[in-house]
Amino acid sequence: MSIAHDLWIPDISILEKIVRPILVYGFLLIALRLGGKRELGQLTGFDLVVLLMLSNAVQNAIIGDDNSVSGGLIGATTLLITNYLVVRLAYRYPRIQQVVEGRSTPLLVDGQMISKNLAKELISEKELYTVLRRQGFEDLAEIRAAILETSGSITVERATDLPTPVEAELLHRLDRIEQRLQRLS
Repeated sequence: MSIAHDLWIPDISILEKIVRPILVYGFLLIALRLGGKRELGQLTGFDLVVLLMLSNAVQNAIIGDDNSVSGGLIGATTLLITNYLVVRLAYRYPRIQQVVEGRSTPLLVDGQMISKNLAKELISEKELYTVLRRQGFEDLAEIRAAILETSGSITVERATDLPTPVEAELLHRLDRIEQRLQRLS
């Protein structure tokens, strides 16, 4: 066989090259959905290793016994088109989006952690405290809600009756100015 043949002529049918990535895409979509939101947004070192190994594990299922450039391009193009179509359908039909992405999960409401939801999402209290500190919260009483979004990120909503750290600093400075002005008059 010539090098041109090896590079460009797939060893399996083009239809099979299209069907394989669609099947693997569907499997991974379901598996990652069942695996939880954490796999998507709050990657730990362990999660990254699993995702890297997962991509290697399904590689042959996508390409089969074919190492041609055109076969790889067909597989990659099929994956991209499949993903584009799923994203478009999810955008257009909220029910599909909910099935594919799931729902947001409250982890903390009115300063109280929801242990059941933390356990369901495999997030320890320590991990949640770390995320909250990174977002500038030291006290749970400062928080109205902390929500694990479908993307895996955690959104924190500040309790409205408490000033932000910047506002607290400004209020403190205004009090000092007011005290100085009272002493001068």
